[in-house]
Amino acid sequence: MATVPVYCICRLPYDVTQFMIECDACKDWFHGSCVGVDEDDAPDIDIYHCPNCEKTHGKSTLKKKKNWTKHDTGQSTDIKAVQNGSQVFIKELRSRTFPSADDVVVKLSGSQLTMDYLEENGFNEPILAQKKDGLGMSMPAPTFYISDVENYVGPDVGVDVVDVTKQTDSKMKLKEFVDYYYSTNRKKVLNVINLEFSDTRMNSIVESPQIVRRLSWVENYWPDDALLGKPKVTKYCLICVKDSYTDFHIECGGASVWYHILKGEKIFFLIKPTSANLSLYERWRSSSNHSEMFFADQVDKCYKCTLKQGQTLFIPSGWINAILTPVDCLAFSGHFVHNLSVEMQMRAYEIEKRLKVKTLTPFPNFETACWYVGRHLLERFKGLHKANKQPAPYLIHGAKIINGAFRAWTKKQALLEHEDELPENMKPSQLIKDLAKEIRLSEQHHTPLIIDVCYYSALFLPNQSVVSSDEETLHIDTEAKPEVKGRNSKVKKKGGSAAGILDLLQASKQVGGIDYSTNSQPPASPSTQEAIQGMLSMANLSSSDSLQQPWSNSQSKNNSQLKTNSHGNQVSKKAGGGTGGGGNNSKRPTKRFPKKPRKSSSIDSLDYDDDQDHMDACFKDSDYVYPSLESEEDNPVFKSRSKKRKSNDDTPYSPTARVGPSVPRHERPARDGARVASIETGLAAAAAKLSHQVNEDTQLANMDV
Repeated sequence: MATVPVYCICRLPYDVTQFMIECDACKDWFHGSCVGVDEDDAPDIDIYHCPNCEKTHGKSTLKKKKNWTKHDTGQSTDIKAVQNGSQVFIKELRSRTFPSADDVVVKLSGSQLTMDYLEENGFNEPILAQKKDGLGMSMPAPTFYISDVENYVGPDVGVDVVDVTKQTDSKMKLKEFVDYYYSTNRKKVLNVINLEFSDTRMNSIVESPQIVRRLSWVENYWPDDALLGKPKVTKYCLICVKDSYTDFHIECGGASVWYHILKGEKIFFLIKPTSANLSLYERWRSSSNHSEMFFADQVDKCYKCTLKQGQTLFIPSGWINAILTPVDCLAFSGHFVHNLSVEMQMRAYEIEKRLKVKTLTPFPNFETACWYVGRHLLERFKGLHKANKQPAPYLIHGAKIINGAFRAWTKKQALLEHEDELPENMKPSQLIKDLAKEIRLSEQHHTPLIIDVCYYSALFLPNQSVVSSDEETLHIDTEAKPEVKGRNSKVKKKGGSAAGILDLLQASKQVGGIDYSTNSQPPASPSTQEAIQGMLSMANLSSSDSLQQPWSNSQSKNNSQLKTNSHGNQVSKKAGGGTGGGGNNSKRPTKRFPKKPRKSSSIDSLDYDDDQDHMDACFKDSDYVYPSLESEEDNPVFKSRSKKRKSNDDTPYSPTARVGPSVPRHERPARDGARVASIETGLAAAAAKLSHQVNEDTQLANMDV
């Protein structure tokens, strides 16, 4: 009977499940665990000698590499680039100096960190609490340590472990990691940062700060009976050995994060989430050799914040941060998304999707959470309006961002990608329409004329956050949040201008913040232009004199001017005798847009143009006419787009309807023949007011004579 061959110093038969390595001297095979060779290190070995052969042939030799960037352990002298997390990197990082985080971190006591404080001051900068008193947070006793984590969580629970030197992750049982932690000879620097324990026994002895529970979307708005369970992101245990390092990152879903140090210490490197820094981060993270570049060297400032035992740090949404552990550390943390940072959360989520990076701590079902929040905001706005109250400006702003995202996610070309995250029993089209109405009701109280199509679209443009609008741009920056109260002031009349329609034209310029180029013409339909011209003729004013100021921005007469033919129709002429816009017989001059190359972007897929061009109703007061923001088809995704709009639903082009065009539009014929009664009433009132003023001026002139 044939005998079974045995191998290794343990003299056991071959086992396909165990890693083995061959000795280049005796040609025998050995289990890696028996001779102290890790499977991950095997590719780096050039010549291997077993323990017996080392005595006669010498020690094993490693492969010679010109560049040790991926697996540098600090043993090689032939290095062109340093791997982030390596021993060389950690040594250099410790020796460098950084600006103190005191310039950006707000220090508060636990009792000061309240909803009232955050609603008044925002949550845009990190907050440090020196003690946990007043935070409403529960933590284990100081005697609690790593072995207790194993007892409460379970020794056989699988955990994600990061090899800091290589910046790679792998799986192992918690018991195996605890054994490594207590070993006296740690050959590697291993880091556990993704142990979520909310469904273990340890959940009962750790409670997140009260302010986090007050803010969290998951805690407050995720239904208990939902088919998808609540995302497990609220409670993490971090077990980090000395010299552990986590490279620069943005928390998934743009979530904010809290850290509490139970034992040890951590050093945070913090970078503000400005538009410039976010663009740099995305470019850095998408680079194939980003692990060889220290991101802090690419930005203007990186702040250093040391978090010591017993302290708690709150990092806002979008902040780019890296973490160094100078001594063995046991800490607790949690992620949360909330209403105070909707815009930044959405931007970070889009960056994350474009990068397609698999991270250790993803935010599960982020879009599903947004749908639940949208439904909550709708009911909240309805209740406030019923009580004759107005939502806080940050809630209105957040609702607009979320509803804009809903529109993008439910477009026909994008629905297939996003439909898996639609909650059950949710009617997206109805929610989008109802929420848009409630937002409009809120905005009517603050400002009568706001169109945020560009604002929504900019969040979904890849690699940029600027949308051009003629000569000015709409820029979304996290450093200066748009405040609704800044738009509350009414447009003041300028003395000396003709009352009525000229005030309307000037108001559209002031509210919209747009200076039209010198070659562009008032975007009005022929019927509206005739009405304007008629009122101007009552005051003995020519269109070229009166309209030059608001539309041409007081340029010289060499620029395009408006002329009127015998029929009262406007034509455009340039100095030098050439006709503009298609000749003298055209009823409407051709629009001229700034000659800028049009960049292809995802904004083309949002299809906002048809929705926003249709204005259903108007609001008016004694001075101005305000086109409604209502769209008859708030969510065209679930409707057929093949049907043409009926001509009787179309309305004349209004000069105040377009506050911030998202992209230049192609020329389209003027829409004439349909009039809105409220506009006609407003024009008639303005004409009467102008006529009355002219009569008074004439009487005064006669008296002077």
